[in-house]
Amino acid sequence: MKDFFTIIGGMGTPATESYLRLLNKRTPAHRDQDYFNYILVNHATVPDRSTYLMDHSQPSPLPDLLEDIQEQSELKPSFFVIACNTAHYFYDDLQAATNVPIVHMPRETVRYIKRKFPDAKRIGVIGTKGTTTDGIYDRELEREDLEVIKPTPEIQALTTQLIFDDIKNQNRVDGELFHNIIKQMVVQQGAEVVILGCTELSYAQELAPELNLPVADSQSILVDKSIELASKLRNQK
Repeated sequence: MKDFFTIIGGMGTPATESYLRLLNKRTPAHRDQDYFNYILVNHATVPDRSTYLMDHSQPSPLPDLLEDIQEQSELKPSFFVIACNTAHYFYDDLQAATNVPIVHMPRETVRYIKRKFPDAKRIGVIGTKGTTTDGIYDRELEREDLEVIKPTPEIQALTTQLIFDDIKNQNRVDGELFHNIIKQMVVQQGAEVVILGCTELSYAQELAPELNLPVADSQSILVDKSIELASKLRNQK
């Protein structure tokens, strides 16, 4: 297969399925051949990213992710996407392991905010505790002179409940809880835009969308970037 890209997913699987649904739904296709060529690596057994970031004595996901990148690079994809925000903690190590460009989801999300919400200065970040405490989004936001608004311990606990207890454990989206988390980030924390910095939150946005408050859905943004790059490949032929 030529002119394809590789998706490193499975972190978790329902969230990766959400990426694929959006990708195929948004692709301007009228016949089988109009869809894009891609390979999905649904590596569900990658150790939990947030658990490792919070406790480095726990199994690291990096060896598995490096193995995926190196094996897939031999097939010569045009680019990689990684359908997991927290995995981007290892972005530099992963990009150093391949000559194939890897789309940087947090970076693309911040670029989206600059375009979509040019007057916003206070940007909230919700996600796993690993993402919100280890600067995965902080560096990208601060590079653009944007203020990072973190969840309170109470908001983080609710977010962890939604991600791990509801979605990962039961494959269930509590829409009321999801909307309440975003509302608290806007009303209590003063965020002008809230980044959904976990693909489980993007999954929640797909199934129970927040339509009234300003959100930047990182996985949805990754889908649009994937379509942009894949379309360029097709147009170059």
